[in-house]
Amino acid sequence: MSRIRIIGGQWRSRLIEVAESTGLRPTPDRVRETLFNWLGQDLSGCRCLDLFAGSGALGFEAASRGAQEVVMVESAPKVLTHLRQAKAALAAHQVKVVASDALAYLAGAHGHFDVIFLDPPYNLGWLEKLAPKLDAVIGNDTRLYVESEYAVEQLCGLSSIKSGRAGQVHYQLLHPPANKDNHG
Repeated sequence: MSRIRIIGGQWRSRLIEVAESTGLRPTPDRVRETLFNWLGQDLSGCRCLDLFAGSGALGFEAASRGAQEVVMVESAPKVLTHLRQAKAALAAHQVKVVASDALAYLAGAHGHFDVIFLDPPYNLGWLEKLAPKLDAVIGNDTRLYVESEYAVEQLCGLSSIKSGRAGQVHYQLLHPPANKDNHG
């Protein structure tokens, strides 16, 4: 059993147990630190979606930094159990753990999110599968964080505004262009 450390906010330095599951790659501390420097340390009032929650590192980090709501979507039963245990241990009432496939969740999703974390399993074409469905949850100011096996310059009309690389992992923050039409 491995553990990850929350690096900032109210649960700073708290450890979360991570389920052993094929393909599960918790976002490294250094990458999370960079991401939350990009997003800002205070996410008060934000609605966040962690579409492939896995270890929960990104979603719990957002909740620790004041996000009003964090929806964590995960389909693996063993991983879901660990996410629910971590939520209970942290008394993270603003976190909602949803047992669902990412595509099924998006098909029924309502409302926009301020921040979306997208770290799908690699080499399975997930970004291409999700692209047509993501528009339902992207608003005028949504920031989309993508971790992938390749650099992503654009996705769903959003453009990369910050990017980095750690080993084989490319990570980037995408944002709508200033002149993007209002989604509603």
